[in-house]
Amino acid sequence: MIVGRSNEESEAGVMPSQELVDAMMEYNESLVKAGVLLAAEGLYPSSHGARIAYSGGKATVLDGPFTEAKELIAGFWLIQVKSREEALEWAMRIPVPCGHDGVGLHVWQVLDPTDMPPESMSPETTEREHALRESLEGHEGA
Repeated sequence: MIVGRSNEESEAGVMPSQELVDAMMEYNESLVKAGVLLAAEGLYPSSHGARIAYSGGKATVLDGPFTEAKELIAGFWLIQVKSREEALEWAMRIPVPCGHDGVGLHVWQVLDPTDMPPESMSPETTEREHALRESLEGHEGA
């Protein structure tokens, strides 16, 4: 997963320039042509979001906006590639507008259930996970 971090502009709801939108569209099209794109979305500013905080076993909803913009995300790409190196190669191609020095991207490996050691999940849990994934696949494109 490639995570694009927010900045003051994205948190203020400033939309990207047409030039950047076009560059992002070209990038996304290249991901599709390579057969690696699973999802790609931009996110609204944190003023449209909420956090769930836990204390003493109870959940509390905290409405945005959130002031620590350096820790917020503005969008993401979910790609399926063969290696960390390939993921980094794709991330390095993302068009970044001028003036966004220091904002950066995060690249994270998604933990797949098949990555779990067998002893960490009971056979029943493994079976439930498999059934859940099959159910999701049946709903794609619906």
